[in-house]
Amino acid sequence: MRGLVHLAAALDLPGVVDGGAFAGLARLAERGGLDFVTLDDSFARPGPDALGVLCRVAPATRRIGLVPTVTTTHTEPFRVQAAVATLDWIGRGRAGWRIDVSVTEEEARLFGRRHTAPADALWREAGEVADVAARLWDSWEDGAEIRDAADGRFLDGGRVHRVDFTGTGFSVRGPSTVPRPPQGHPVRVVDATDAHACAVAARHADVALVRAASPAQAAGVRDRLREQARAFGRDPETLRVLVSLLVDLGDGEHAAEPGHGGGGPRPSVHGPLYRGGPVDLAELVASWHAQGVTDGFHFVPVEPRRDLERLVNGTVALLQHRGLFRTFYPGSTLREHLGLARPAGRYAAAGAPAVSRRAS
Repeated sequence: MRGLVHLAAALDLPGVVDGGAFAGLARLAERGGLDFVTLDDSFARPGPDALGVLCRVAPATRRIGLVPTVTTTHTEPFRVQAAVATLDWIGRGRAGWRIDVSVTEEEARLFGRRHTAPADALWREAGEVADVAARLWDSWEDGAEIRDAADGRFLDGGRVHRVDFTGTGFSVRGPSTVPRPPQGHPVRVVDATDAHACAVAARHADVALVRAASPAQAAGVRDRLREQARAFGRDPETLRVLVSLLVDLGDGEHAAEPGHGGGGPRPSVHGPLYRGGPVDLAELVASWHAQGVTDGFHFVPVEPRRDLERLVNGTVALLQHRGLFRTFYPGSTLREHLGLARPAGRYAAAGAPAVSRRAS
């Protein structure tokens, strides 16, 4: 028997800097029970920092996962992992991290430290950042914090570990400055559309976003990702693969163009686009899920406020009525929403050298 479908949505609001607007959309998505929301970010265009915005959204929501895009190309790996871990603490275990790279020379000039590099090198570096981030999240064992005010002790130094990681372009000694996140590892998300990103998704991601305009295409991409994950020594069942669709719900079922609505998505310059109404979209989700070609969908609304409202009140409500999507959150963390286990800390199990054997 197939499990319930996973659903997520983008919160992108071009030109908007008001945190309350993002919080309102996140609350709407949470009312529909969506697994998580994403907020895109890039050095190539103006706009607020996605991670900062979702730190503002976290206290305004209770259950929905929060996944900002954070590029690895011009940001320090130590800083990235600490910021994502902080979001996980603020959200009480609801943080994710959509890993991306910066490919243009214009973005490189914003920092002035180096020129841009080929995509394969950038994604190789992104994989190393994803790797060291997980090691730094593990550098504090669970329970390393003592917080004994009477004795003046904050942590047990014997349960905090160095990572001593050396990559192709950076090295990190560690440990992290942030205690181990509530989820152990915040959920790592990779858009696997780019061929170079596929390897990073297969090796490090908990969720891979793929673009597919047909069930056969979705099945082929998921099968390839799972085979890659197996080749890296992973259990492929620990990788959730979600089809990312642009959705335009402005005209409804009766105005759907040929090839849209009940006919399915149509390729566009920005990726597969569904244009129709909430009922036909629910039918599409149900059909693809029944065929077993995807674990779920990541919807990118063409008109954020309008389309997200129609998704929640129409498509999601229909899927809930058919028993294909949950009506409440059974857990409190994003990993629980996705059916993913909380990883064990690697250094405690391995008996790795600690920073100090004295409690401090």
